[in-house]
Amino acid sequence: MERENLTMLCDFYELTMANGYFLTGKKDTISYFDVFFRSIPDQGGFAIVAGLEDVIHYIRNLRFTESDIEYLRSKQLFDEAFLDYLRHFRFSGDVWAIPEGTPVFPNEPILTVRAPAIEAQFIETYVLLALNHQSLIATKANRIVRAAEGRTVLEFGSRRAQGASAAINGARACFIGGVNGTACTISDERFGVPAGGTMAHSWVQMFDTQYEAFKKYCEIYPTNATLLVDTYNTLRSGIPDAIRAFNEVLKPLGITKCGIRIDSGDMAYLTRKAREMLDEAGWTECKISVSNSLDEYIIKDILSQGAQIDMFGVGERMITAKSEPVFGGVYKVCAVEDEQGNVVPKIKVSENVGKITNPHYKKVWRFYGRDTGKAIADYLCVYDETVDDSGDFEIFAPDAVWKRKVVYNFEAKELQVPIFRNGELVYELPSLKEIRAYCEQQVDTLWDEVKRFDNPHSYYVDLSQKLWDIKQAMLVQAGKKI
Repeated sequence: MERENLTMLCDFYELTMANGYFLTGKKDTISYFDVFFRSIPDQGGFAIVAGLEDVIHYIRNLRFTESDIEYLRSKQLFDEAFLDYLRHFRFSGDVWAIPEGTPVFPNEPILTVRAPAIEAQFIETYVLLALNHQSLIATKANRIVRAAEGRTVLEFGSRRAQGASAAINGARACFIGGVNGTACTISDERFGVPAGGTMAHSWVQMFDTQYEAFKKYCEIYPTNATLLVDTYNTLRSGIPDAIRAFNEVLKPLGITKCGIRIDSGDMAYLTRKAREMLDEAGWTECKISVSNSLDEYIIKDILSQGAQIDMFGVGERMITAKSEPVFGGVYKVCAVEDEQGNVVPKIKVSENVGKITNPHYKKVWRFYGRDTGKAIADYLCVYDETVDDSGDFEIFAPDAVWKRKVVYNFEAKELQVPIFRNGELVYELPSLKEIRAYCEQQVDTLWDEVKRFDNPHSYYVDLSQKLWDIKQAMLVQAGKKI
């Protein structure tokens, strides 16, 4: 698929800093940047990584056009030699990332960049845009899918999304999170997210009677007849007219699979009554779907009240992650290389303790119990450290270094994988269906306590002793500088 060149989709300070690096001789300083987030949306137990494929296409298409350069020249801020440098600008660095669909936790690097300073700095805006948006939506979708307890969930939110790309990429992220399909046609055409749909209330209103509208629809789409039954009165006319249309059109054809959709009213009560009416009429295979401003809490509530629902259509509260519509991922320098090629750690210090960064070029490991297959803890260490999973291993608790936990009988897996090496893509992009299946499998490695919607268990994310000591020494040094 041809991709739009989005090189100029950047914060303006990326360009002023790039010009500054160029003029001060720092443009080729090898720099390391981490992408990480500080808190989980909806106070959940974990988030889902998504958006990496978008980042890959962006980096591969990085190039400044002559019109871009003329625009920058018109600002009368940039050195002419720098503008000439931009004519030949391409990404030449390395990228490592945690694959899409992986559950992740605060303060661990989702993606790490190693590149000359201008290149590493310049890609910040788009990398964050892609990962923040799609990770947010995939995380919300996964919560909704888990609330549905195995029932089909479809994404219905395009008309409420914040712009075209939010609708298109949002449907992709929802699919990664576990949603079964979308109403967004272009997301099917572009990504293969299965698209589907039947009718709106306007179809029913276009005909003289509701029954005529239902009958005509069944005649046109006999193998895909899902009728919207709440335009006038769901129980008094909607379901009876649907049953009549099914009897007169589908039954003679030997078709037993069909559906109704309810878009308003008391979903628990209406679906229970609908199930009774359909079963009494012999339409036991007729599926009941519902929509109307649903989220994970509403879904859990109506199911707990005995709602008879086979499919949920979820719109605005999923495609916008309405309850907490910002993911909060950040892009921070963690190290540079000196002239001898030594990796020199960097740290950001803040009076807000939550904004103090973890320095250095790092590795991220996940420990899985060999006996359970469940994730036990994540472990951040300096790039030159290794993990020995042949015996017991001691880690800190996430909120108190004095509280330690011994991990045993575990297998260690490095989470980040190489994406770019020397500017060349070395990662084989999985299909979207493969990503979705991987996400489901990885979420299943989490304990139920971590997957709770309310007050989930705090998953262990530990620093190695070496990384901890480096961080503490740098904090002390920063205090002396102040």
